[in-house]
Amino acid sequence: MKETEKPDKIEDGVVVTLDYTLTVEGEVVDSSEENEPIQFIQGQEHIIPGLERKLYGLKIGEDKKVTISPEEGYGDVEPEAGMDVPRSEFPPEIPMEIGTGLQLKTQEGEIVSAHIASIDADTVQLDFNHPLAGKELHFDVKVIDLRQATDGEIAHGHLHDGNEHH
Repeated sequence: MKETEKPDKIEDGVVVTLDYTLTVEGEVVDSSEENEPIQFIQGQEHIIPGLERKLYGLKIGEDKKVTISPEEGYGDVEPEAGMDVPRSEFPPEIPMEIGTGLQLKTQEGEIVSAHIASIDADTVQLDFNHPLAGKELHFDVKVIDLRQATDGEIAHGHLHDGNEHH
């Protein structure tokens, strides 16, 4: 592929390599410094909608600070998205700590994520909201690289490059 064919800015169908730091309420909660930069196809909703919308038009090497409301991030907190579970139903290897994340299987066989919201003598309250629901998200992003997605990648909706993240 010739250099001239490289996209010069972020638009739909472009594979974006992005360095990012996510800060919530003054604390860094996620950053590509610990992992590798993320890669995704713009316009395919691989990342939260509010962030994707604010990336259009950025060029390689550009950085941007982006603030995203809960509505455009992980949604508002739904108070009814919780359940009480008898403490006796938890296997002993699960740490009984507020914030512990769990993967549960529903009766329909779907995997859902929850975290422990509160604990008392007999009951553990689980919260099925995303831990960042209801929070304003502050992203610091830097565009590392851009390339055109292949037809196959667009058709399958994900990247085909050996270091795929499932």
